[in-house]
Amino acid sequence: MFRPLSIFIGTRYTRAKRRNRFVSFISMTSMIGLALGVLAMIVVLSVMNGFQREMSSRILGMVPHATIVGVKPIDDWQPVAAAAMKNPEVTAAVPFTEMEGMLSYKGLMQPIQISGVDPAQEGKVSIVAQHIVQGRLDALKPGEFGVVIGEITARRFRLNVGDKITLIVPEVSTAPGGITPRMQRLNVVGVFKVGAELDGSMGLIHVADAATMQRWEPNQVQSVRLAVKDLYAAPKVSSDIAAGLGAEFKADDWTHTQGSLFSAMKMEKTIIGLLLLMIVAVAAFNIIATLIMVVNDKGADIAILRTIGATPRQIMAIFMVQGTVIGIVGTLIGGVLGVIAALNVSELVGWFERVSGQHIFSSDVYFVSNLPSELQGGDVLLICSAGFVLSFLATLYPAWRAAKIEPAHALRYS
Repeated sequence: MFRPLSIFIGTRYTRAKRRNRFVSFISMTSMIGLALGVLAMIVVLSVMNGFQREMSSRILGMVPHATIVGVKPIDDWQPVAAAAMKNPEVTAAVPFTEMEGMLSYKGLMQPIQISGVDPAQEGKVSIVAQHIVQGRLDALKPGEFGVVIGEITARRFRLNVGDKITLIVPEVSTAPGGITPRMQRLNVVGVFKVGAELDGSMGLIHVADAATMQRWEPNQVQSVRLAVKDLYAAPKVSSDIAAGLGAEFKADDWTHTQGSLFSAMKMEKTIIGLLLLMIVAVAAFNIIATLIMVVNDKGADIAILRTIGATPRQIMAIFMVQGTVIGIVGTLIGGVLGVIAALNVSELVGWFERVSGQHIFSSDVYFVSNLPSELQGGDVLLICSAGFVLSFLATLYPAWRAAKIEPAHALRYS
């Protein structure tokens, strides 16, 4: 089969046993370093994707994707929900009221976000029912002022189902200060644990009890909570729905409450990716040292090729092919091993914990008890492409030096 001269000789140099074994060792080291750099990037970015997925599913499974908030308390929420459900992006719409206050128990206090929900419909928009560790969500009954609190709050106050706790909420009044505290005794009917900071900052009560505490009618609610198919479309979807309902309604969504957290995670992934890319760059540019040594080792061969008619362009292409082959092989090996490691990293960590007897991610300390991983094809393609490009760039200078070798000079000192 016909092959161009540069490809034939370049691949032959890559496979051949060289007289200078040190050059062969450096070439193998460059290939291994590139493979390890690519492997590390794929595994680390996959783990970061896994953590982002876990945080998204837990936090955004608890907080509203979007809400349609009434300027005044909404007397009848069902027409608003029906209007929202006409949007194809909306999967569920339920009544919702939100308050901020302080929990007080035996002299201890902590701030808390109280959500007024309908237990019968909360499962349509929230994962809380799947994470109840004590009691039941449907134990929230109107008029009984029950509360479901997070596991961190329960542990902090040493609360169990059946205990009573005081909720203090601010109330606008005509007093000189303008705001007076209002207290309500609540019965703990459940404890949830989703494995996020919401376990220590969120509580649930019945939506009718929330209306009573706000001095509204029992059927009045603050807003309608929406669940949407595409989380990143929530701002536009809620804005369109609110605009269609008129000036008495406004839209809110998760980007206002949790957007900074997910922006920080995205920035962290980008920064760590760039830092790991420097490892790949160092390994790729080791190819420069390898090829310079090969050029010095093959000076006589280059001179003979030039003598029998090889052009400087062909000489340059020979060493570009050799360096590129080293880069491609190293990148492919790292890519394959990285994909395998990313798909099995949770099992590998579990095996290490069993063998060593040490828990790397203790559920008492961390929100997740295992090492999550989510392999994304776009990340693998980007990392491997970066490895290919850096490897190719690393071949240019040594190949240019090889093309500049003068045959007479090289043969004289060979």
